[in-house]
Amino acid sequence: MFGIDGREIAGFGSRIPYWVSTTEAGGWEIGAAELTQIVVQALDPLCAQMRMQKMRPAAVAIDTFWHSILGVAADGKAVTPVLHPFDSRSAAAAKKLALRIDNARQHSRTGCVLHSSYPPAKLLWLSEMQPKAFHAAKGWLSFGEYLFLHLFGAAACSTSMISGSGLWNQNANDYDHEMLDALPIKIEQLARIDEMDRPQTKLSNDFAQRWPELDGIPWFPALGDGACDNVGSGCTECDRFALMVGTSGALRACAQAQSIEIPPGLFCYRVDRKRFVLGGALSNGGEVFAWMRRTLQLPDADEIERQLAVLQPGKHGLTILPLFAGERSTGWRADARAAITGLSVSTTPIEILHAALESVALRFRNVYELMTPSLGVPKEVIASGGGLLHSPSWTRMMADTLCHTVIPCLEPDATSRGAALVAFERIGAIRDIGELSAQLGDEVRPDEAKKEIYVAALENQRRLYRKLFEE
Repeated sequence: MFGIDGREIAGFGSRIPYWVSTTEAGGWEIGAAELTQIVVQALDPLCAQMRMQKMRPAAVAIDTFWHSILGVAADGKAVTPVLHPFDSRSAAAAKKLALRIDNARQHSRTGCVLHSSYPPAKLLWLSEMQPKAFHAAKGWLSFGEYLFLHLFGAAACSTSMISGSGLWNQNANDYDHEMLDALPIKIEQLARIDEMDRPQTKLSNDFAQRWPELDGIPWFPALGDGACDNVGSGCTECDRFALMVGTSGALRACAQAQSIEIPPGLFCYRVDRKRFVLGGALSNGGEVFAWMRRTLQLPDADEIERQLAVLQPGKHGLTILPLFAGERSTGWRADARAAITGLSVSTTPIEILHAALESVALRFRNVYELMTPSLGVPKEVIASGGGLLHSPSWTRMMADTLCHTVIPCLEPDATSRGAALVAFERIGAIRDIGELSAQLGDEVRPDEAKKEIYVAALENQRRLYRKLFEE
């Protein structure tokens, strides 16, 4: 819970971990009813906490992961699982879609490339590989829409969520009709434009009785998690870049404008109808750290930090492409995979981890170099996400590779805070989402002595990428 000052209120909260089902073929999915039940179970203790304190919130704000898709029948029951952005089974469908529609032109409109991360490829894949389920679907929803359908009896979609679907023309603020014409779906199966961003207030009877504290107040449709992270970490203008490393990673900037030119290689979605969010996404962020720690049987976090702190860049002689889950920005190759070169009999596990963390930072440098020509060099780069902030050594690597000061965001949950700030603006409690500053830590400045080392490392990584995937 967040107060009107934008600060998290102590003593309130509930977290339930969950896991998706994965397959060797690249599947990443979870049952819609299962995920909904997890949300419901998480809200129960939160409402009990409010009841104990005799508190009632002014509104409910929600964020969920962008790019999810599921089909529902006429009765509202799910006929497909929730397909996660990491589900890569539609990679071949994305290539087939590129024969129907010009990728560069549609990217300049939708801000999304033809890639397995996005719903267009998944919809085509479902129509071909799971035709029975596909034809049973009378509507196509994000998970946030399905959640509202379950709680209120009516789905609700935000501009933010639909903007990350690959079906939305960013500058027109409307569906991209050329994309829809290339897909085996109808616009009637998608969220209605005139109902987008409209809050729901009346929970269904069962949930109204279960959560009286949450009934009769505005519930705003789910926003994209990346947009909320920018807002919650204070990066609401284009001169502040948000650097987020959780399981995956992203470097983003917000821009309030009537229209925007979308550079090749970057994504462009929306916070709301007046704000864009532009940047690049990595499928491989904190999960690279987790994989290395698990596979190399590394010691506990404190000992890892102690060992990393004394290592120097370039001494390990390794070049790594950390594409364990394929590639999004900047090449958007779903078929790309990780590679490690330069191993010798004297290479140690901590050196491999060191090189891997540097390699992720170098991938962020690629995104940074695509963003600055159109947005300019940022005044500040604000870092958030547990994957990064739990490792001061990794934060220093980010500053060194970007050649820019990095400032940690100390907000416990920048993404949830961002959703709350957008809701506060919507109900008129604040004038603008940028007026309540985020709590920030001490600056981490780049080491000038390491600049040329990382320039050379970046070129080595790019050369390896070209060798493996382009030549």
